[in-house]
Amino acid sequence: MPAASVDQILEALDPEQREVVTAVRGPVCVIAGAGTGKTRVITHRIAYAIAIGVTDSSKTLALTFTARAAGEMRARLRGLGIPNATARTFHSAAIKQLMYFWPYAFGGSFPSLLTMKSGAIAEALNRTDSSLTPQTSTLREIASEIEWAKVLEISPDEYVESALGAGRTLRIPNNKPDKANFEDISKVYQAYETLKQQERAIDFEDVLLLTVGMLEEDRDVRERVRDQYRYLTVDEYQDVSPLQQRLLNLWLGNRDDICVVGDAAQTIYSFAGASSAFLLGFTTRFPKAQVIRLSRGYRSTPEIIGTANAILRQGGMIGEHGHELASMNEHGAKPEIAKFDSNAGEASFIAKKISELRAKLGEHVEVAILTRTNAQLDIFERELRSAGIESQIKSSEKFFERIDVRDAMRVIRSASVLPTEGGNWYDDLVAVLRPFGDTDYVHAFLALAKTMQDPVQDDATSARSATTLRTYLRELEDRAEQNNPPTLPGVVLSTLHAAKGLEWDHVFLAGVSDGILPMGNDIEEERRLFYVGLTRAKSELHLSYSGSPSPFLSGIL
Repeated sequence: MPAASVDQILEALDPEQREVVTAVRGPVCVIAGAGTGKTRVITHRIAYAIAIGVTDSSKTLALTFTARAAGEMRARLRGLGIPNATARTFHSAAIKQLMYFWPYAFGGSFPSLLTMKSGAIAEALNRTDSSLTPQTSTLREIASEIEWAKVLEISPDEYVESALGAGRTLRIPNNKPDKANFEDISKVYQAYETLKQQERAIDFEDVLLLTVGMLEEDRDVRERVRDQYRYLTVDEYQDVSPLQQRLLNLWLGNRDDICVVGDAAQTIYSFAGASSAFLLGFTTRFPKAQVIRLSRGYRSTPEIIGTANAILRQGGMIGEHGHELASMNEHGAKPEIAKFDSNAGEASFIAKKISELRAKLGEHVEVAILTRTNAQLDIFERELRSAGIESQIKSSEKFFERIDVRDAMRVIRSASVLPTEGGNWYDDLVAVLRPFGDTDYVHAFLALAKTMQDPVQDDATSARSATTLRTYLRELEDRAEQNNPPTLPGVVLSTLHAAKGLEWDHVFLAGVSDGILPMGNDIEEERRLFYVGLTRAKSELHLSYSGSPSPFLSGIL
């Protein structure tokens, strides 16, 4: 498809967005509030730089933190007529480089990659004299601690002292003090590392560590990588870990063609080693950096944004850690707060409200129920099932590994080599999928196709008409490679952390109770998490709790 023209790239951008897009020489720091169009700005800035000859599409690298966000960037860049710009997660970019240079830098075959830690950790646990039990919640907690330690480059021997110094807290179902559990985890951590060496396996943290080591020690590899990617963009920069920043420094070298985009008010992964210090200190490293703030909110109503702004003020986050947004949308309903005597009463009420919404607006209305923890979602799943409402728990299953999904993709692949009947690839897709029935994945495939068929506000409209069944298949295959599934039908059930970067028309933020939100010792991080939850809603926001209300609800409405 033809590349979008300069005028098409710049059209319909607000003044702040246009300032970012035309700031094509780094360093640039963009403070982008929730729903201000940062993905649009990132992709249009890359497209503009290519259109005016500042860089070449093959020399660009856009980095983000989820496969879904990377896939969205690639789709938008394709919509702008730039099919070969690279947008990847940090891990995806690192593993691609590591696999390519492995024979040269390390020799031999590439080791096996552990995509899940639980099995290896369970085996490591069996090899120690630890009193920890191999139940799922404990294995998950151990995995989180090992990941935190590795991104901060903390060895097993240093782990106990570091965890105590950082004020780490554990949710392990035993009566032992945290120090004793830290000591047990240190043993498991050491056994886990030994097991990986024996099995010649690496995990995702090792991918970053090995890539850093390779680039630091091998000048030839380092220069080849830097020559390949000369125009860097980093999304969600408030979430980088020290290890990711170290890798970014190696990719960048002594150049300054870098644009970072983030919002310190949405820093919610400090527990995993992320730090907003790199975003907040960007101008210290690059004193001549342009700093541009995006403050026009296009996602939510003024009422929802007003509530989110109140949370920023409540936590004293106005300033370098966040800024108030102004909604560009029409007024809507005021967010509601509902109190209940029990969790069961709360879940029953929300299921009833969703039934009413679906009766009024149709069963495909966008609805999400967000909670602080995974365990809170169970009761809502049961209530929705009892009400005959389909639901999906975020990230509960790998979509592209389903047999029926693979079968459907094979049929689409076969059809993509045939000429389009009447010039309408979407109708051909509908016909191809008809034998698979009225299933969730068919709805997901067709919904994705709709976004590629119809002009959308975020992309140059002229590019959509060039979409074919073959380009649609490439989008599907790209998503399968990156584990970035299309949106499935039904009410979404998600934790607040998993909801980051997503949005829905109607959001029920449940369990906003004292002792649950906030949870743990880092009150300010929990407040930022609550802020992220509020800003997922576009049209209506419903807050609810049972028992005592969260202190975050005080005075916000």
